[in-house]
Amino acid sequence: MNDTLFIRQLRVDTVIGVHDWEREIWQTLVLDIEIACDITLAAQTDKLEHAVDYYAVSMRLIELGQQSAFELVETFASTAADILRDEFNARWVRLRVAKPGAVAQAQDVGVQIERGAR
Repeated sequence: MNDTLFIRQLRVDTVIGVHDWEREIWQTLVLDIEIACDITLAAQTDKLEHAVDYYAVSMRLIELGQQSAFELVETFASTAADILRDEFNARWVRLRVAKPGAVAQAQDVGVQIERGAR
């Protein structure tokens, strides 16, 4: 299986950071998501129930951001990957989580993680 669902530059507002001032504001994380999936049945039936619902994935990760207050981007990324694997049956996930503005001299900083076997 070489099919991959992707979501690029999903904006997730959350409370995140280690500094006291960061604990009092909302910041935007930008996510790039890849999920290994087999689209064969979805393509044959043209039915959403046979596909990974990228809208549902997006809304779930936005909900994670609204309900969490992690200190580290690493913790957000790992939790998000666990959600994708547990709730959306993703065998493999690549997730890039960027925190724009965290370092003034950089466009963004963050982490990229992979979980599962492709």
